[in-house]
Amino acid sequence: MHCPTFAIDFNIHFMQLEELYQKALRFENLTIEEGVFLFEHAALTELMYIGNELRKIQVPHGKVTWIIDRNMNTTNVCVANCKFCNFYRIPGHAEAYVTDIETYKQKIEETFRYGGEQLLLQGGHNPDLGIEYYTDLFRQLKQLFPQLKLHALGPPEVAHICKISGISHREALIALKEAGMDSMPGPGAEILNDRVRRLISKGKCGAQEWLDIMKEAHQIGLTTSATMMFGHVETIYERFEHLVKLREVQALKPEDAKGFLNFIPWTFQDVGTLLNRIRGTKNLTSGEEYIRMIAMSRIMLPNVKNIQASWLTVGKQIAQMCLHAGANDFGSIMIEENVVSAAGAPHRFTAQGIQDAIRDAGFEPQLRNQQYEFRAMPVLEEQVIGY
Repeated sequence: MHCPTFAIDFNIHFMQLEELYQKALRFENLTIEEGVFLFEHAALTELMYIGNELRKIQVPHGKVTWIIDRNMNTTNVCVANCKFCNFYRIPGHAEAYVTDIETYKQKIEETFRYGGEQLLLQGGHNPDLGIEYYTDLFRQLKQLFPQLKLHALGPPEVAHICKISGISHREALIALKEAGMDSMPGPGAEILNDRVRRLISKGKCGAQEWLDIMKEAHQIGLTTSATMMFGHVETIYERFEHLVKLREVQALKPEDAKGFLNFIPWTFQDVGTLLNRIRGTKNLTSGEEYIRMIAMSRIMLPNVKNIQASWLTVGKQIAQMCLHAGANDFGSIMIEENVVSAAGAPHRFTAQGIQDAIRDAGFEPQLRNQQYEFRAMPVLEEQVIGY
């Protein structure tokens, strides 16, 4: 039996998709509602095609970049009490620590031997560590290792430092930059919606403060990364709200500033977390859904050049597929990583393995630094294995 209503609905649906595809290919900003519509109704192959076409325009060299660095932690003492974190310890805990300078020296020297030049330095919201601690630490590290690049802290840590030190975001960022901070990663974004944040990271700064700190960082010339952790208590609408907020912050950067150098979405890792144990929240994100999010990230963020696939949380094969859906970066081999892996991320890469994975996906691997400048491949020790 012929159903004209169905035919009309199908044609309208098809026309809506085609219109949004063309809008994306013109690098126009899609609304939250348009992003949700594409995510929920577009075929995966079509989204991958659009994401890949945009990647080819934005990153015309066609190579897939990666980096050698080490994720170290200043301290595991934290009062934020995030419900997805197994890494932190409360003040006074028997396993609480603040990293000493000898440990930094040993691990930085090892990082240099393994071909790295950057330390991704993060920690907890330690109530005893204010701005003087971090500026003194950064100066000391730069005096010991002038060639070291510090990709350090993040908006929630900066917000915490400002609160306990009684200074503004701008004052803190200027002091940290002058002390040696080269760039700032984007941890603690989770989902930039306060309904979600109250449920999973109530002790951290709110969504607007996270965004304000990133805006201030861009104003003083610090390059940053944007992130999203999804697959927990957020709605699809809130994911796209997050992407639009990032896009809006990037649009406000000074014309000569790089702002967000990249966007890195990763999935919630649930093993042993309070979210899982108390609320029963599990990461049910499928490989297809992650690839879909990578393509939509490329589509929704036309003013962010680099999109990174999180092999750490989704594994090699899904990350390889993402390189055909809009991602152009494979991130770091991570000589050391303690936070995400504490919640169950099982995947590992050697320097050779990450290059082989990129080649197997049909691309040429290219070592980079944090500014996305190409580096020559150093001679690496065989035993270096990343997390």
